[in-house]
Order: sequence, then structure tokens, then C-alpha cells
Amino acid sequence: MGIFFALLAAVLASTSNFCMRRSIDAGGSSRAYLVVQLSFSFLVMVLLNPVRTGDYGWSSGAVGLGLVGGLIFGVFMWGLGKTLEKGPPGLSFAILNTSSVAPAIALVLLFGAALGHGYTLSNAIGSALVVAGLFWAGWTSEHNPNKTVWMCFATFIFVAHTLFLVFLQWWAMILRPGLPHSILIPFHLEAVNIQWFMPTIVFVGAAFQWIIYLVKRHHLPKGAEVYYGIIGGVTNGACTFFLILAPQVASAWENAMIFPIFSVGIILLCNGWAQLVYKEAVNWWANLLCVAGLVVGTVAWQAL
Repeated sequence: MGIFFALLAAVLASTSNFCMRRSIDAGGSSRAYLVVQLSFSFLVMVLLNPVRTGDYGWSSGAVGLGLVGGLIFGVFMWGLGKTLEKGPPGLSFAILNTSSVAPAIALVLLFGAALGHGYTLSNAIGSALVVAGLFWAGWTSEHNPNKTVWMCFATFIFVAHTLFLVFLQWWAMILRPGLPHSILIPFHLEAVNIQWFMPTIVFVGAAFQWIIYLVKRHHLPKGAEVYYGIIGGVTNGACTFFLILAPQVASAWENAMIFPIFSVGIILLCNGWAQLVYKEAVNWWANLLCVAGLVVGTVAWQAL
């Protein structure tokens, strides 16, 4: 069931991405779409965290860190919208999801194997394949007159997404009892009353997008932006739910495959609708190289 939920999450995530593209095609902007999407994602996260668990306890530490994560998340989502406006969406989402290999490198450099973050030869080979695939695909993509600008924004979302994932890993570490204190882990939090952490992140991300939107535009989102934003918000929230649920029901073998399958699924699905719906020229060989890098670099081979 773990792999099934990971695949379902990938379908939901690619649907949310598709809704953003359709909103832009209908004359909307990424800013308006993100305002609606993140607002509804916040509502979904509240339903899935405090409401579903019945735990409404409030922790100032968890909420405070949620505010920090929300700022990172908000900046990242802004960059994603600009990336989609400037270049091919299929490849843009491929870059976004292949950034899932980068946190492992950052974490081993920051914390090392002593704190549970090792880095193997397969990780290094996988990362190299991903970088090669992205470079190949980025400079052979067609119908992209803003290639240089797009590459700048694509690099930005790669870094921002990596930073956000590292932040979430760090959050998990400060909840783990028994880890020694250090400059990077100056305190620990009890794993109670933390249900508002993720809703706070999404709330700040939504507020960030509202500020940008109101500064740039002075009218409410249009019908298409609201329509696609609601669907995208619900699917994005549901995607998060199934990603949380998948490890809880997975077997030992499935645990090694869940997140690589999720990332690979999004890459293939997003490129699939980019080619089928928009007739974009997708460099499948380059994307398959990225997929190979994800599989080699993120699967825990020793657990298979």
C-alpha cells in the first residue's frame, strides 16, 4: 500500500501542476493562482492535521519554526511561478523534483554520518546523472526564447526547494530525542502539540503570495484562476496527506522505494501532459537520465 499511496500522491501533485499551467493559459497569472491554491491548501492542511488527529494543542516553538519554514516556502512558490512563466513547464517541474537528491548531500556535509546522514557511492553517481540530465535537457529544449532567464529561475527553485527540504529534515532532527546539542541543533522540542507546524508553513506561504498579489494587482482573481486554484489547492493538500500516510503503511522494502517513485512519477506525468496536451518537444532521453539518477541516487539499495 505504501507504493500505491506514493503513486497516488504523484498523480495528485502532477494534477496540481497541470492546474497551474491551465490557469496561466486561460489568461491568469501565477500570482493569482498561487494565492487561491495555497489558501485552499491551508484549509486542507488544517483538516488533515489538527482536525483529523483531534490534537489542537498550541506550541509556540512549533508555530515559530513554521513561520520560518513558511517564508522559505513562500519564496520558493514565487520562484516556481516565475519559472513556469519563462520556460517549458515539464522540464521546470523535472528540475523541481530532481532537487530531492540534493538534501542528502547538504545533510551529510552539515551533520555527517554520526547523526544518521551518510552518503554512499550510489548517492554520488545518482546525483551526477541528475545534473547531467538537467544540463542536457535544459539546453536542448525547444520553444523557449527566454532560455537564459528561465535557467536562472530554474536554478533558484532548485536551491530554494533543497533549502526547504533540508529545513524539514532539520525539523525532524530537533524532534528526535537523544541527539547531542550543537550549533546546528541548539535545542530540542517535544513531539507534542506540533500539529500546527505544517498548517503554519502553508498559511505563511499563502500570506506571502497575497502580499505580492495585492501589491502587483488591485482586483480579485479571475474566474479561471479561482477554478483551477481550488482544484490545485485540494489536490496539493491531498498529495501531502498521502505522502505522510505512505511511510506509515509501507513494508520495509517499500520504504526504500516510496520517495524515488513519487519523484519519478511526477517527472514522467508532467512531461507526459506537456507533450500530449501542449505538443511540447520533450527530450525524453535527458529526462530518462534524470530518472535514472533519481533511482540510483535515492533508493536505499542496501535495504533491498
